[in-house]
Amino acid sequence: MPRDTESIERDIERAREQLAATLDQLGQRADPAKLAESAKASVVATVTRPPVIAAAAGVGALVALVVLSRFARARREKKVLKALAAGKITI
Repeated sequence: MPRDTESIERDIERAREQLAATLDQLGQRADPAKLAESAKASVVATVTRPPVIAAAAGVGALVALVVLSRFARARREKKVLKALAAGKITI
């Protein structure tokens, strides 16, 4: 049985409204500000976990140790070069 034009128009209007609602939902989900806020919240939640904090402290301590050892080595080498230049030691 063929449908009348009013029924078809109602179906088309209902489909348009559903499509508009779907597009609005997608627009809200894809909002850059909301995506950035969500990513920030995720990173903060991950970084503030105790294992991550402990690992970061360990890495920081290791970096500090390496930097300090490099400074100490450079200082020792500078003293040796000064002593060589002054003739206090020979190779």
